[in-house]
Amino acid sequence: MTDFGSLKENWLKKYADVPQTLEKVKTVPSAATAFNANVDAVLKIKGTDFVKLVSQEKMSLFDLTHIEAAKLCSGQDVLKGIFKCFSRGIAEEWLTEDKLVYDWMVKHLGYDRLQMGGQGGIVANVLAVAGVKKVYAHANSLPKLQADQFLPLNNLLSFDENGKEKPAYQIDRKLDIPLIHWIIEFDKGDVIKLEDQEFVCPKSNRFIATYDPLNLHLVMDENFVKAAEENKLNYIVLSGFHALTENNDGVALTKSVLPMLKIWKDNGTIVHLEIASTQDLAVRKAIVEKIAPEVDSVGVNEREAIDVLEIIGQNKLALACEKDTHSVNMFKALLEMKKAIKAPRIQLHMFGLYITIQDKDAKITPQENLNGMMVAATVAAGKAGTGHVNAKENMLWAQGKEVSDVGLNELSDLAKFIGDEKLVQTGISAYEGFDIIALPTILIEKPVTLVGMGDTISSMSLISAR
Repeated sequence: MTDFGSLKENWLKKYADVPQTLEKVKTVPSAATAFNANVDAVLKIKGTDFVKLVSQEKMSLFDLTHIEAAKLCSGQDVLKGIFKCFSRGIAEEWLTEDKLVYDWMVKHLGYDRLQMGGQGGIVANVLAVAGVKKVYAHANSLPKLQADQFLPLNNLLSFDENGKEKPAYQIDRKLDIPLIHWIIEFDKGDVIKLEDQEFVCPKSNRFIATYDPLNLHLVMDENFVKAAEENKLNYIVLSGFHALTENNDGVALTKSVLPMLKIWKDNGTIVHLEIASTQDLAVRKAIVEKIAPEVDSVGVNEREAIDVLEIIGQNKLALACEKDTHSVNMFKALLEMKKAIKAPRIQLHMFGLYITIQDKDAKITPQENLNGMMVAATVAAGKAGTGHVNAKENMLWAQGKEVSDVGLNELSDLAKFIGDEKLVQTGISAYEGFDIIALPTILIEKPVTLVGMGDTISSMSLISAR
């Protein structure tokens, strides 16, 4: 019988170094985030409120579950997406270019609050709070409403309408339009009652409904592109391709980044790609086959890893992971991704556990990876527990909390699979010629928010790896 008491004590001692590791982030000269920043309209939806919306739209249970495509063509599709994610406890993002759908959401959903949205915008705020000396945020739209979502920090920079570098929060490009996404959150244990059936939400999560004409076409701020090429940045966290579609030249737009990527790499910049939930298969294929092999680091969650498996021809494993999303199956997925993509480093963040698999000669050592992952786990728990990480004290809010039983169980199963029982204590091992770093995380029972959690984990893991 595994003694979780002693294991928790062991990991508490390891996590004790997190504040010191986080402090070292202040020595990082520069980082940039690209390409997507927007305004998120956050709404916590309850099962009873959802049922009222279904009634207003005169939808049956059959209507709710009859999904032809994971996209938004009407208000009813918004409800289909919410129901799918609520009933399964999963996170997905569906897109639309139809302003009528946007208008429906304005009228029928509303929001509880506005906050920074888009992987690029969220990561920029986090890295600036962590203390990176200069953080450049790409913003293809930066009116005051968007600028207000950037933290009032002088190390967080973007570009005004004249191309002048300024703190992002001070910029107001008045001719730009705000880009607003709906983040519809739901709680574990909440219930939807329809047609004498009860659907209990198995896990707190969210459904994202996106209307965003600029990011849907990967419109770039040329001033940012120029600065990223000339300034020889230390890190670039890359994302935003998931909003593209084949019908909108998404494949060509994805590939258009390759010349930029080469310049960044030639400058010595470490480039991380966050593979978000990409519904368009052709775009997902272009991301996996063209962009991912050219970067230094890739980040995925469980859903995104399964999506990648489908692209690389691992359909049987994808189905196994879909059926049973535990550490062994997800490690097998990560291993197949590593072999197919060949990026030096790939990290998976799943419920209770983070796993990194990387080349033996990767730029970041296993111990540095472990250090960064512990910072990321602490910051993510702080974000879940407080709702935001806009100050250092929020980042360290979870410091001293024990790792979860869920994480230790998952780590124990993984250790048995790879044949190294010490992994549950050290977090570091090797398998098939690769370094393996695995970490049990701190879980918050009732998170205030889950928005941007994966992006926060990936960016902090990489840039805190010191």
